[in-house]
Amino acid sequence: MLATEGMEDEEKWLAEGIAAIQHNAFYMSRALDSDNLREALKYSALLLSELRTSKLSPHKYYELYMRAFDELRKLEMFFREEDRHGCSVIDLYELVQHAGNILPRLYLLCTVGSVYIKSKEAPAKDILKDLVEMCRGIQHPTRGLFLRSYLAQISRDKLPDLGSEYEGEGDTVMDAVDFVLQNFTEMNKLWVRMQHNGPVRLKEKLDKERGELRDLVGKNLHVLSQIEGVDLEMYKDVVLPRVLEQVVNCKDEIAQYYLMDCIIQVFPDEYHLQTLETLLGACPQLQPVVDVKTVLSRLMERLSNYADSSPEVLPDFLQVEAFAKLSSAIGKVIEAQVDMPVVGAISLYVSLLTFTLRVHPDRLDYVDQILGACVKRLSGKAKLEDSKATKQVVALLSAPLEKYTDIVTVLTLSNYPRVMDHLDAGTNKIMATIIIESIMKNDTCVSTADKVEVLFELIKGLIKELDGTATDELDEEDFKEEQNSVARLIHVLYNDEPEEMLKIICTVRKHIMAGGPKRLTFTVPPLAFSALKLVRRLQGQDGDMAGEEVPATPKKIFKLLNEIIEALSSVPSPELALRLYLQCAEAANDCELEPIAYEFFTQAFVLYEEEVADSKAQVTAIHLIIGTLQKMTVFGVENRDTLTHKATGYSAKLLKKPDQCRAVYACSHLFWVDDQDGIKDGERVLLCLKRSLRIANAAQQQANVTRGSSGPVTLFVEILNKYLYFFEKGNPQIASSAIQSLIELIKTEMQSDTATPDKASDAFFSSTLRYIQFQKQKGGLMGEKYGPIKV
Repeated sequence: MLATEGMEDEEKWLAEGIAAIQHNAFYMSRALDSDNLREALKYSALLLSELRTSKLSPHKYYELYMRAFDELRKLEMFFREEDRHGCSVIDLYELVQHAGNILPRLYLLCTVGSVYIKSKEAPAKDILKDLVEMCRGIQHPTRGLFLRSYLAQISRDKLPDLGSEYEGEGDTVMDAVDFVLQNFTEMNKLWVRMQHNGPVRLKEKLDKERGELRDLVGKNLHVLSQIEGVDLEMYKDVVLPRVLEQVVNCKDEIAQYYLMDCIIQVFPDEYHLQTLETLLGACPQLQPVVDVKTVLSRLMERLSNYADSSPEVLPDFLQVEAFAKLSSAIGKVIEAQVDMPVVGAISLYVSLLTFTLRVHPDRLDYVDQILGACVKRLSGKAKLEDSKATKQVVALLSAPLEKYTDIVTVLTLSNYPRVMDHLDAGTNKIMATIIIESIMKNDTCVSTADKVEVLFELIKGLIKELDGTATDELDEEDFKEEQNSVARLIHVLYNDEPEEMLKIICTVRKHIMAGGPKRLTFTVPPLAFSALKLVRRLQGQDGDMAGEEVPATPKKIFKLLNEIIEALSSVPSPELALRLYLQCAEAANDCELEPIAYEFFTQAFVLYEEEVADSKAQVTAIHLIIGTLQKMTVFGVENRDTLTHKATGYSAKLLKKPDQCRAVYACSHLFWVDDQDGIKDGERVLLCLKRSLRIANAAQQQANVTRGSSGPVTLFVEILNKYLYFFEKGNPQIASSAIQSLIELIKTEMQSDTATPDKASDAFFSSTLRYIQFQKQKGGLMGEKYGPIKV
């Protein structure tokens, strides 16, 4: 309620002030039109007296000031025309000093002073010095700031600058610089004093009001930056030291932050680079609460942009040792501000790293030095729990990845993993994921065991539990995604040299084995296939060389593979292990290593017997075994008979009759392989087919007993197709009469009262009969073979 009333009062006071200015401006204008100097001065003084008010906030006072400013411009135009008022500029300068009140007197003095300088009847430096000294008569912060702002405004185009009409005859650029610096110093003192204009409880309001007036002070620095005569030498020797002296000595946090930012924004980049040491030297002297990190960040951003836009200046950065100076300054600021939070210090290192990556991308030692400084700052502290600090560390670690795109470059940074160690488990995983995504996105090849060791240290958050975090606590989908990313990573680790590739595989194995059983189902398969790829490259080497440094050979790798797959027993995941054993057996077959291939098959059968209990899993497993065994060419008669006997035996012991039937007729292919002349045992093929037929018949009878119907004839049609396959392959034991009998059997079953109609089975049988008819009509040898069969 009080605030509302205060705002209403302020609006009322502003309206009254504007009305008074308009009233006096009217009479002033009349006096100007009639060329009446004394009346014009009288009403202009009355008009300017409205600026003496202390009731308005800076924002409202500015509105009042602008009304008065507009009228002063008219008055200045009048003062320039001596023939209208009949008074010389020197006399006029004396005359206005007799105004009754000091504030209107000084505004009029500044206005006449502007005309005085333009007349060149006196040196500009003398008039400017007189004006800037006279303005000290106003010590009220708000009124004083606006008065000096007016002085700066009307004098900026009349400074004795290089090439200016006001230069010469004793007026130099140094005079202009002295004037602006003195005005800046006095304005800053007034601005700082504003904080004492009210009780402590109104500090927030006062700070806000001060913020509204800061540009009045900053304009002086802008004017300085526009003076042509302020070259690098003058800036280095005069301007910057005097400005920084005022900034440091004012000991006001708001002023220090704003003015440091002003310096960085208004002066040229080249000047900043050449005076870096001086500018940075002021930072540790600022008040502890000043946001130095933002000031330094903006400075480094400007210098980075300067380097980007002008590559030819890069040698200058090295010449002035920009990195060393910035790094030293940041260290001193952190040391001076003992209460600086961790997030502040890390954000400074992020800015320095960004600067380094843009200006000195080839200097990895600089990058590692920054990371080392961050480690030092974080040392002795627990894992980061501050989310803002954590975010900054992630930004620090992500920057090199984005710049270099090649993770191999990042892996050479010794302090990179040490920074990651300070992240909590969750953020460590996020960072590890970012690293893997970078590798995948840029198709990076990590090709040495040493680099792989460092890489897996970096992503350890994904491959093992950190800080006792149990995998059971993780979201299942997130966990799968994390482990799949590790699996993808393993696939891209490669080296053309077999020995180095084997070292990489051993390094990966060491890390993933420490990750707990739950992760192994994701990480063991890609590692196994990576090893199998290496085996394929080494086919033909027997690996019987003696000595400690045994090169990479298939035998050595198969031994490693056996150990890797055995680890899955702790999960347990017998189906996955069985598949991998069969893959290894196939690879051993290609390397013509019969004992090793037999051992892998033995392991697969042991798993099948002891671990695979689910009936569906058994069906899948036995078909995998049969399919792999069919492709094996390395086994002698004895070993092959042993394995085929096992396979056919397990096929007949499956739980469901249809599964038994299909597995048994699949075994027929184990005794007839086209690619091998030695494996064409027609009798055993026929034995398998007859056995599958008996099982199919038993399945029909069982269905008839339990459900009252014999079920579809799909199994018989499938067996018929196997008969036709071996019949065409020339198996002498498969006679056309047997095929004819099977066709009649199927027709009889389909016409039986107990048969269950099944469109799929009927279509399958019809298609098979059409195929037989097609072969008969085709003629030739095959047509003759199919001739006796009637459909």
